[in-house]
Amino acid sequence: MNPTTGELVREYAAHDEGEVNERIEQARAAFLAMRSTDFATRAGWMRAAADLLDAEIDTAAPMLTLEMGKTLVQARAEIAKSAKAMRFYADNAERFLTESMLDDPSAVGASSAWTRWEPIGVVLAVMPWNYPIWQVIRFAAPALMAGNAGLLKHASNVPQSALYLDTLFERGGFPAGAFRTLLIPAARVEGVVRDPRIVAATLTGSEPAGRSLAAIAGSEVKHTVLELGGSDPFIVTSSANLDRAVSTAVIARVTNNGQACINAKRFLVDAAVYDEFVAKFSEAMAALVVGDPMDADTDVGPLATASGREDLIELVDDARSHGAGITVGGVPTNGPGWFFPPTVVTNVTPAMRLYAEEAFGPLATVFRVADREEALRIANDTTFGLSSAVWTEDPDDEAFFVAGLEAGAVFINGMSISYPELPFGGVKDSGIGRELSAEGIREFCNLKSVWKG
Repeated sequence: MNPTTGELVREYAAHDEGEVNERIEQARAAFLAMRSTDFATRAGWMRAAADLLDAEIDTAAPMLTLEMGKTLVQARAEIAKSAKAMRFYADNAERFLTESMLDDPSAVGASSAWTRWEPIGVVLAVMPWNYPIWQVIRFAAPALMAGNAGLLKHASNVPQSALYLDTLFERGGFPAGAFRTLLIPAARVEGVVRDPRIVAATLTGSEPAGRSLAAIAGSEVKHTVLELGGSDPFIVTSSANLDRAVSTAVIARVTNNGQACINAKRFLVDAAVYDEFVAKFSEAMAALVVGDPMDADTDVGPLATASGREDLIELVDDARSHGAGITVGGVPTNGPGWFFPPTVVTNVTPAMRLYAEEAFGPLATVFRVADREEALRIANDTTFGLSSAVWTEDPDDEAFFVAGLEAGAVFINGMSISYPELPFGGVKDSGIGRELSAEGIREFCNLKSVWKG
């Protein structure tokens, strides 16, 4: 479906059970071949695949825009970021997985003792539509560089991206089957997870989906990594550089048309600067250009799905009925496509769904807080704990929030973003485990201890 027009572009047939079985078997065979290859060989394949991704950006980026509506500018940035992450793991996988010698082996009665990281097998990835390439690459690059094989069950509304990734790594030189796409509906994921040839699974998506996958994998004693929802706070203290905070707040809220787990969603602003922040923030949000995501001048494209647009409409209607203020937006535009205007909601209370639920779109809630203690209380008053941002020039406030925020990351005077160099993941209902950095590649490895007498 093209979210810009709401029109059906093309239909794809799901893989039948025979095709799924064949692809799982291909992945298993590829793993058995890959685990005996060295890092240099795998790094060469990974760099070649990254080169292909860069070379094909003029066709790959519009594919993302057509499928889920992100602006073409941001689609190109996603492709570039993905290629960079592939090269990051090509350059660093061996260092991240190097053997570690025990300093004093005599303490365990050995002449030498050490630990080594080893690949574990075929890992299933259940991935979302909001970053159709990047979300997959940040799993696939470390998994393949560790010597594992990967199977992808992508979101059903991005089949072109799924099929593009199905061939990318093999075209770079990886063994046939080292990374394969499964075109299957969510209802068939359980059967794949329970297949004995699958050793672990990872999911990026909704909390209910994560709970379901974890329950299935747990019953099979299989490891999972889950990156689920977020309702990230963006805290603005009285000492903040307000103009920088406002300009960053706009980007942090509407990047990817507001459809990212680590978008800033709740803006907690000190009473001393609240009125000025709301005025400037609302003005900047109102100035954003909403339109065709293929147009270079567009800031915000459509939501990826009709249901996502309906969810935002319901959240705003509920907030309005409970007395919320809406300084910008709030009323969806008429016409084709699944557009929703940048929206700022104030006077949010716990009686409103917006207080607790994640708004997946260009909708911001702004809270007036009396002091840092109230800001921290509201920031942590959520079941989520993915990332967070704090704007302050006060070192004491900085230390207070870094220590007190219940989140997988805290960004000081900047917006939450994922980097290959930093571990990524959350606490509470935002998930378990970590992606990216050294921690991400080690999630799907066996840490083996070796003792020598």
